[in-house]
Amino acid sequence: MTNVEPINPHYARFRELGAAVLQTEAKAVAALAPRLGDSFSHACQLMLECEGRIVVLGMGKSGHIGGKVAATLASTGSPAFFVHPGEASHGDLGMITPKDVVLALSNSGETEELLVILPLIKRLGVPMVALTGNASSTLARMADAHIDVSVAQEACPLDLAPTASTTAALAMGDALAIALLEARGFTQEDFARSHPGGRLGRRLLLLIDDVMRTGDALPLVGSEVLLSEALLEVTRKGLGMTAIVDGPRRLLGIFTDGDLRRCMDQGVDVHRTPVKNVMTRHAKTVTKGILAAEALQIMESAKINGLMVVDGDGVVIGALNMHDLLRAGVV
Repeated sequence: MTNVEPINPHYARFRELGAAVLQTEAKAVAALAPRLGDSFSHACQLMLECEGRIVVLGMGKSGHIGGKVAATLASTGSPAFFVHPGEASHGDLGMITPKDVVLALSNSGETEELLVILPLIKRLGVPMVALTGNASSTLARMADAHIDVSVAQEACPLDLAPTASTTAALAMGDALAIALLEARGFTQEDFARSHPGGRLGRRLLLLIDDVMRTGDALPLVGSEVLLSEALLEVTRKGLGMTAIVDGPRRLLGIFTDGDLRRCMDQGVDVHRTPVKNVMTRHAKTVTKGILAAEALQIMESAKINGLMVVDGDGVVIGALNMHDLLRAGVV
C-alpha cells in the first residue's frame, strides 16, 4: 500500500496570516489619505522650490524605505539622494548644502542618530520635511513640515517589527514623488531619459532611424524585373520583403513572403511574371523620426511584419521588420 504524505497542517494558517498582514497594511495606507492637508502641500512646495537636492535621511528600516523614496524622487524629476544618518555625523554631513531640502524618516521621531545632526541641519538653514508616526516627537516639532504616517498597529502579531509603518512611509514617499512629478510637468520622455537602459526607455526614446536598414541592406528592385529576381532580392536582404521602385526610387509597391504564398497558390510563373503585376500597391509606410514603438503599433494594427520608410517625396530611404524591433528591445 502506498504511503500518502499528510497535508502540512500549517498551510491553511500560512494563508490566513498572509491575508491578515495584507489587510492590516492596506488599512494603514488607506488611513493616510484623510490626513493629507496643508502640511503635505507645504512639504511639496519646499521640495518643489529646492534649488539643490532632496537629501533623504533614515535609520534602520526607515533607512531602507528612505533609499527607495530617494530613488523614486530622482527618477521622477526631483533630484534626490540618500544619506545614512550615522555616516552623516562622521563626515557625510558635508554632502548637505544650504540649497538642499532634507526629508527625514523616523517612525518614533526620536531616532538618536537623526537628533544628533538636527542642530547642524538647522544651522545650515536647510528646510526639513519629516515623516514620523509621532506628531509630538522631537523630529516632528523641529521640522518645517511634518507629515503624519502613524499606523494603528503593525502587521507583526507582536506589534514590534516595522511592517505596516514602513509600508505607510513608503506610500507617503510615493505620494510626495508623484505630486512633485505632476507639478513639474514631468513627461514620459523625461522619465525615459532617466531610464535609458531599460525597456521603457527604449520604447520611449528609440527612433526608427536607429533600427531601420539603409544603403546596401535595403531591399529594392525595379518595377520591370521578373518575380524570380525580386525573390532573390527578398532572400539576399533577409527582411521578408522588397520594395518595388521607379527610377528615382519612389515606392510603387512591395512584395512580401505573404504575396509569394498567394502567387504559389494561384500557380503564377515566377520566371515570366513581372513583379509589378503581383506586388502590393499602396503599402503601409512611415517617415523618419517616428518612435520605433509607433512603428510597432502600426505593424500590429495592420497585421504586417515589415515597413518601408519613405521621405516626403515617397522615395524609399529605409526598411525595417519585426525582428529589427525585437533585437532593439522594443517588442
